[in-house]
Amino acid sequence: MKFRRLLLALLCVTAFAGGAAVAADDLAGDLAEVTRLYHAGQTDAALQRADTYLAAHPRDPQMRFLEAVILADAQRRSEAVAVLEKLTQDYPDLAEPYNNLAALYAANGDYEKARAALQQALRLNPNYATAHENLGDVYAALAGESYADALRLDPGRAGVAAKIERVRALVASTRTGVAAVPAASAASAAAPR
Repeated sequence: MKFRRLLLALLCVTAFAGGAAVAADDLAGDLAEVTRLYHAGQTDAALQRADTYLAAHPRDPQMRFLEAVILADAQRRSEAVAVLEKLTQDYPDLAEPYNNLAALYAANGDYEKARAALQQALRLNPNYATAHENLGDVYAALAGESYADALRLDPGRAGVAAKIERVRALVASTRTGVAAVPAASAASAAAPR
């Protein structure tokens, strides 16, 4: 699943519900600067600026979310997961961190945790189209795994290889595919898991 950035939506909001009493101008300026550094490819400088801000305002949900986005894009997924998990604990009514957490879980192949996080995001915001799309991607990956298991257990099972190929085509046709679906070759069918 491609990490879904909800940064623009977050930057349009001056504070999350229940957020810390931070001056909106200070936050907007720091968010803008961290975002500018990040988009300029200065990931380390962006993270350093975010860390400096968070040292003074450790509960700020917007900067913490932005930090998680940057960490994930920098392939520092375990750190991004930790930031998002803590954000969901501190602000359990926000859907966006659950969605992005699900994307990271799915990228690690943990589709059950991704499914649970997306279901929580949708409980919080049933109209969250991105979470609905991501949940569909997770279900497609889970279907692919189940079909691959069926083929591994019974390599002669009629129609399963075709189902795997259809799921692979579905996932490949989207930019947000959660993961590669196992190929329907005899080699992958016989491979132990």
